Amino acid sequence: MPTSPQGSIHLFKFKGIDVFLHWSWFVIAAYEIQSGKARYSSITWNILEYLALFLIVMTHEFGHSLACRQVGGRADRIVLWPLGGVAYVDPPQRPGATLWSIAAGPLVNVALAPIFWALFSFAKSAGWKRTAHDQYEFVFGLLAIDIVLLVFNMLPFYPLDGGQIFRSLLWFVLGRARSLLVAAILGFVGVLGFVGLALWRGSLWYGAVAVFMLLNCWSGLQQARALLKIAKIPRRDGFACPHCQSAPPLGEFWKCRECGTSFDTFQTGAACPGCSARYDVTTCLDCRESRPIMEWATSAIAPAKL
Repeated sequence: MPTSPQGSIHLFKFKGIDVFLHWSWFVIAAYEIQSGKARYSSITWNILEYLALFLIVMTHEFGHSLACRQVGGRADRIVLWPLGGVAYVDPPQRPGATLWSIAAGPLVNVALAPIFWALFSFAKSAGWKRTAHDQYEFVFGLLAIDIVLLVFNMLPFYPLDGGQIFRSLLWFVLGRARSLLVAAILGFVGVLGFVGLALWRGSLWYGAVAVFMLLNCWSGLQQARALLKIAKIPRRDGFACPHCQSAPPLGEFWKCRECGTSFDTFQTGAACPGCSARYDVTTCLDCRESRPIMEWATSAIAPAKL
């Protein structure tokens, strides 16, 4: 899974969101276009169909990004790659905000489905299957692509959209850490399912999906464990993260980049007690957002103890 624009081509910027295309997309595109030649009388239609897949996936990812922006989150990058696309979204750490940011992607496919169905119905009634076979196959392909992407993304296995929607719903009941723990564990069941499909069908694509899910489930499991540990720590009164509204934990959880001293930045007024280095921003241990310590204060900031 691509985790940065490295190895990617910058395509354009829309609404402040940079769209990148990973180099591996071209390799898989060439293979898929060649393998699907038999459906059309000209390879041009295969190319058009693959470009249509690219556009539908991109629209899906913009659904995630724009919804995240709508709830006050950060979304500034989309990377398209052979297994689909990745919208790098950072919604406010609230279940409702996360739920909308994730659900908006599949809802784009839901909105496109009746449009493609209407086109296909028209092509069928107009007899395109006999008189304009390539156009008929292309319109059918649009409908099939949209439905397959919707069904695949809604599988209830983390980190697919369905798994993340399930996690967001659990968040209302179980809390942030436990909901992620349950979703990640269920995701491993999905990994086993795709491994089985890969072996049964002899498919590298299913194998790649299994690896993608495995890496994300493992990362989610580690994050859930870390969140559970943090949740048990007593919280400091008078401060709250401006991004996620979580009160900071009591203790020496911040480390000076200059001398390596661990300290409680809220006790020392954002200054290292070892070397007196001062920090313009303080990082939230819950959401990893960094903001000036003055923005954290819900009461007077404690004086620095240097």
